[in-house]
Amino acid sequence: MSNMKRVEIVAALGPGMKIESQVRGHRVIVDQPRPAGGTDAGPTPLEYQMVALAGCIGSIGRIVAHQKKIALRGMEIAVGGELDTDVLLGKSQANRAGFGGFVVRVKIDADLTEEQKREFLKEVDERCPVSDNLRQMTSVVAEVE
Repeated sequence: MSNMKRVEIVAALGPGMKIESQVRGHRVIVDQPRPAGGTDAGPTPLEYQMVALAGCIGSIGRIVAHQKKIALRGMEIAVGGELDTDVLLGKSQANRAGFGGFVVRVKIDADLTEEQKREFLKEVDERCPVSDNLRQMTSVVAEVE
């Protein structure tokens, strides 16, 4: 038996580079830095993707710790990746537009051995929907409405 849940947001691009979304009553701003034509009113979409990955790892970490009765005091999650900005600017087609990969470094504050921390993080990463979406081929369909 599965428990499918639909998640949907709506975003609006006005003049300039700023995009505003309403998500469950929260106002979320996406923008570009000033040198890229934005007003720096919020993180870029690429930064939000990293925030989403780190947030998911932390959230699932808390769930797994609760289920396994691990006293998880906290986690520090750092996410990094590289991409060719010439592709997104239309100056090159030499590489893909997105990140070549992500490196997620996690400090786990819990009374676990290093091996237990590795096993814990492996389970967390396998259960994280954002990690799964990035690892697997998740289809994206863009339609004009």
